[in-house]
Amino acid sequence: MDTQNLNQTGIHADELGTLGVEACKARLLADHLDSHELGRLGEQICHAWLIERHWHVLDRNWHCRFGELDIIALTPHGTIAFIEVKTRRSTLYGLPEEAVHASKQVKIRRSAVQWLMSAGKGIRHIGVRFDVIAVTVDKADVRIHHIPEAF
Repeated sequence: MDTQNLNQTGIHADELGTLGVEACKARLLADHLDSHELGRLGEQICHAWLIERHWHVLDRNWHCRFGELDIIALTPHGTIAFIEVKTRRSTLYGLPEEAVHASKQVKIRRSAVQWLMSAGKGIRHIGVRFDVIAVTVDKADVRIHHIPEAF
């Protein structure tokens, strides 16, 4: 195995996309995660959580001039959901979802329009919405809070 591509969780960077919810929880509960790795694993647990609920993930970490879209997914009912993921170790400075403030929402909306005009062309859907998934990690548990139509 190429040790240069190992991340702090001890797994190869390419394997991160294949972890399920329970494996992600175990990795998130590790004490040695830096904030970047915490965020990556938070997005991965959300990805696995959505798949368990029969969502079809269309894109992840999509970038344009307006910003990044964490997860773009098609709900089981055919709605395209643009999902912002926020992961925190504690709620000392507020809930994770509170970090999706008005200016961040504008960037996400603009990015979503760009995605729909490029990568999203031709995808059959009945509408779009903007969700937030808040992941809170404490010493003993990982909580996932999905907020559909958050803004």
